Amino acid sequence: MEKMVAYCGIVCSDCEALIATKDGDMKLKKELAEKWSKEFNSEIKPEDINCDGCLSVDGNHISYCYECCIRKCGMEKGIENCGYCDKLDCDSLTKFHEMTPEAKKKIEEIRESR
Repeated sequence: MEKMVAYCGIVCSDCEALIATKDGDMKLKKELAEKWSKEFNSEIKPEDINCDGCLSVDGNHISYCYECCIRKCGMEKGIENCGYCDKLDCDSLTKFHEMTPEAKKKIEEIRESR
């Protein structure tokens, strides 16, 4: 699978939800649903784990992706991901990166390589 980096810097192609969707792996979907239900204090069912990656326009997404302001902004700007955005201090991205240092690192790597 080709490497896919979401607008926020998460590497979609490494995400277990995308892998489980592409492989039709119901065992992995069940494991993720149980893990994420506990982690996010929410009821997530295995059938809710369907994702073709953040950059997919017409594909499947985890429900939050439809509400994600970072994804919406990137789509509106028509950029590959936030590493290609000229605005360096986006409040939404900064808050998200406080919880996801690996995504922040990926965006920084992309910006540096441009």
